[in-house]
Amino acid sequence: MHIWPGAPYPLGATWDGWGTNFALFSEAAERVELCLFDDSGTEERIALTEVDGFVWHGYLPAIGPGQRYGYRVHGSWDPGRGERCAPSKLLLDPYGKAVDGDVIWDEALFDYTWSDPRRPNHADSSPFMPRNVVVNPFFDWGNDRPPRTPYHETVIYEAHVRGLTLRHPEVPLHQRGTYAGLAHPAVIEHLKEIGVTAVELLPVHQFVPEQALNQRGLTNYWGYNTIGFLAPHNRYCSAGMRGEQVGEFKTMVKALHEAGIEVILDVVYNHTAEGNHRGPTLSLRGIDNDAYYRLDDREPWRYIDYTGCGNSLNARHPHSLQLIMDSLRYWVLEMHVDGFRFDLASALARELHDVDRLSTFFDLVQQDPVVSQVKLIAEPWDVGEGGYQVGNFPPLWTEWNGKYRDNIRDFWRGEPGTLAEFASRLTGSSDLYETSGRRPMASINFVTCHDGFTLLDLVSYNGKHNEGNGEDNRDGTDDNRSWNCGTEGPSPDPAVNELRARQQRNFLTTLFLSQGVPMMASGDEIGRTQGGNNNAYCQDNDVSWVDWTRATASRDLLAFTRRLARLRRRHPVFRRRRFFQGTADIAWLTPAGEKMTSSDWEQGYAKAVAVFLNGEAITEPDPRGDPVTDCKFLLLFNAGADPIAFTLPDRLGGEWEIVIDTTAEDGVPPELDASVDGSGGKVEVAGRAVTVLMSKL
Repeated sequence: MHIWPGAPYPLGATWDGWGTNFALFSEAAERVELCLFDDSGTEERIALTEVDGFVWHGYLPAIGPGQRYGYRVHGSWDPGRGERCAPSKLLLDPYGKAVDGDVIWDEALFDYTWSDPRRPNHADSSPFMPRNVVVNPFFDWGNDRPPRTPYHETVIYEAHVRGLTLRHPEVPLHQRGTYAGLAHPAVIEHLKEIGVTAVELLPVHQFVPEQALNQRGLTNYWGYNTIGFLAPHNRYCSAGMRGEQVGEFKTMVKALHEAGIEVILDVVYNHTAEGNHRGPTLSLRGIDNDAYYRLDDREPWRYIDYTGCGNSLNARHPHSLQLIMDSLRYWVLEMHVDGFRFDLASALARELHDVDRLSTFFDLVQQDPVVSQVKLIAEPWDVGEGGYQVGNFPPLWTEWNGKYRDNIRDFWRGEPGTLAEFASRLTGSSDLYETSGRRPMASINFVTCHDGFTLLDLVSYNGKHNEGNGEDNRDGTDDNRSWNCGTEGPSPDPAVNELRARQQRNFLTTLFLSQGVPMMASGDEIGRTQGGNNNAYCQDNDVSWVDWTRATASRDLLAFTRRLARLRRRHPVFRRRRFFQGTADIAWLTPAGEKMTSSDWEQGYAKAVAVFLNGEAITEPDPRGDPVTDCKFLLLFNAGADPIAFTLPDRLGGEWEIVIDTTAEDGVPPELDASVDGSGGKVEVAGRAVTVLMSKL
């Protein structure tokens, strides 16, 4: 086949309507072969002889969308020195935009011999490898516009593309568990009804289930094992794997945008599916091991592992950084996504060993005219020493607030000494974010997420039940901060079930009425359970899938969630753009109606507090410059077991109406939907409950 010189940029396979340019970076390579595959699987190898700045490139006329390809890289194989070139291994393009097929586990995928790791393995891995696919980049976006929802108006819904829709009765069978299923009108309508403005999708980059899971009959369901940073995962496409996944993903984004819903991707740039030094050679390892991975300087055969997954991407190397930044820009510019949640983001901040908030990666993001303009959310920890960095990311970033999760769980399970921190978490965690020039929306507030118990399980189990994962219940955290309300697991006791339902409403009320950005885990609004499994990463089955039949049984919880969403949406006092300033806009009161003192906060047994929010005192304008005015609110929290009569101080005056009471299944029982005298009146709040009062206008 005749090949033209082509160009070293852009990297990857780029079709221009007439032919395709192929470009691959490898400083380690001595020779690079482009491998083309026809429909029968026959391979044709073409040497890329043009090299500029260690980028091997060539242009093939008449090669277009649907063409399957891969690479073979010739060079030194000396693992002791960190050199892992192995031309017998077919390699995926790091810049490939689509992948056809799956990895089939076989010894041929490894560049060493299992019986003697010092010996190279010359078996051809091609029969067991997926192929990249040349894609058609053209798509009719029509009038698509990103919703650009301000952070303080954002409500995030964390979801799994497959798990969210696989059992949805209104989604056509062939679309369930796919991008098309997520774009179905019934799914979108549900999201809108509970106030969702952004879906945060668990990894959709092409990923590979680990061999160990495969041998146990399990799989990597969550997808935190990336092998293609620019390719949408092929198994989530209803139309095919020969590039159709790109168009279907774009169609999903377009449909969500039309509904005013943003798309945020959970991205895994901290490690790849190639694992540690005993892992397979699928892509980066065989292309340029030293450039793409953090190797131990003293023992280059070893990978530095800040992720617990075997390797760490080398965010210090310019081409590794380029891959990350090019990937981010591609998903924004070409796929129209609206933001990213960075898995184990602390790993990307490590220049040498310590986490550095001013590392090269963050400098690049700050200066990038594309990436800096979308939502950037850090999971602010990794598994390395000093990796827990909540509150320490740069001003452009928001963070999953793990301290919010832990404190809110502790408060509602009745742990002593949690009240003072509860006040900080409820009001936006100024102790974590204000000193760095950030605002309440820097805090992504959550009680549950994909990693850990669901909301129902949080109030139903004291301990994890991960036996189905095949690790003798050793996996998953033991620090659940959960409370089973008296019985472990499902209970026939109506009193236990009523308390569990109320605790779920308490958590949701706290979440929606906290300053910052609320994030729900998918299915929590309809009582999803994982049977006590708090680490369902390998469960691609009923354990993880959202059971939509529960929407009927949990219709009260769903209605309650809708009510909370409307309350937050209608009242800007719950979504302030700035921290509270003092007594004019917020006051903390004892149940007796007195101002909280230092000794009140320090009482370890204190589990009840009233919060006065003066919506009339909001001085900041809205994004359009119009003045913001709102009602006054009283939030009465009682995490103790016994009911408490809260006194409404005389100085508040006026009349109040109860808008939320978590003892009621729908939020407000009819007998309490009435006026309350604000001049010394009393409101009894049941044990383990919240009552929200709003001033009458």
